[in-house]
Amino acid sequence: MNLSTKILIGLALGIIAGLELGAEGAGFAKTWIGPLGTIFMNMIKMVIVPLVFSSLVIGVTSLGDIKKVGRIGVKTVAYYLVTTAFAIVIGLAIGTIMQPGVGLHMAADTAKVAAKAAPPISKVIIDIFPTNPLEAMVKANMLQIIVFSLFVGAGITVVGEKANALKHTIDGLAEVSYKIVGMIMAVAPIGVFGLITPVVASNGPSVLLPLLKVVIAVYLACLLHAVLVYGSMIKFLAGMSFIKFIKGIAPASLMAFSSCSSGGTLPLTMSCAQKMGASKEVSSFVLPLGATINMDGTAAYQGVCALFIAQLYGIDLTASQYMTIIVTGTLASIGTAGVPGAGFIMLTMILTSLGLPLEGSALIAGIDRILDMPRTSVNITGDAAVTLLVDKSEKKHAEAEAPLY
Repeated sequence: MNLSTKILIGLALGIIAGLELGAEGAGFAKTWIGPLGTIFMNMIKMVIVPLVFSSLVIGVTSLGDIKKVGRIGVKTVAYYLVTTAFAIVIGLAIGTIMQPGVGLHMAADTAKVAAKAAPPISKVIIDIFPTNPLEAMVKANMLQIIVFSLFVGAGITVVGEKANALKHTIDGLAEVSYKIVGMIMAVAPIGVFGLITPVVASNGPSVLLPLLKVVIAVYLACLLHAVLVYGSMIKFLAGMSFIKFIKGIAPASLMAFSSCSSGGTLPLTMSCAQKMGASKEVSSFVLPLGATINMDGTAAYQGVCALFIAQLYGIDLTASQYMTIIVTGTLASIGTAGVPGAGFIMLTMILTSLGLPLEGSALIAGIDRILDMPRTSVNITGDAAVTLLVDKSEKKHAEAEAPLY
């Protein structure tokens, strides 16, 4: 029995157990079953920083050419930006067609929902560069870790032979990290069971029914984005069957659906991408970057939820406000950390930029975990799709530059 089947069984059993326990057993689920998921996620988080650091450094040194690193980086970021823009447009389209907030007579929770003011772009750029890389690692600041890793990899490449000892040490750290991940994934079905049971018990059918329309809209937007955007990319640009791709990424998608963490799913995403033919050097570079800046599912969710709240309060948005959602949503999703619930924080930024009532986001907060599951699954699916595209592009580039004899 393969890993994806085992994870699916764990997911199904968790849903059944959660429904059986219901709201009355939610306390029991959180106290006695939830820790299984928490321990599993803690183990995953334990290995994320050394894995991202070592894999990125080795990814850069494996490329061997600083120009190649720049070329791959530009292509990767470009793909992520384009797919994110498509995702938020699809979210807006679904929100416009389904109108999840129209006719919903539900008073928003008047409890204050704090909105984090979007920092100026200059501060965002400055904060990417760490003053203390060790502090960045302790705090798991992924963007700063990525920047530091790129510099270390570039430095090793430029220094050459004298840095071989450091390169071998970091390569050893990467291999050890991969082995640790293998050990952790052996208990993934149990972890998934522990993660999903309390969620289902706490958010049973009776809780979801009043907001069922917005839940369906978000799930549909994520599904359409995966099929239309990723399906087209995989078939026409990567030259792979979409069915084969979906089967290949299934273990990571199911893991992301259960854990709601792009970063936590990274080790499994890397394994799946490499099994589908992506080279280790490209996947080690593109996937850690994607786990941090590529949030397509989050972008689709933000489009649906922004319209939901506008419709809930009877506010008609202008064309310029739609454009604001697309631009703000694209930039916000890139800045969203790959951790559970971070997308909700970014939603408050979009609502603030549109002048929409923040109280409406309290309704979303109640079901945010349910909405987090499909968008995280789409996020990592997009990471894998872009990895295969960049890998295919690099292989074509290598063939074109190969000497003719």
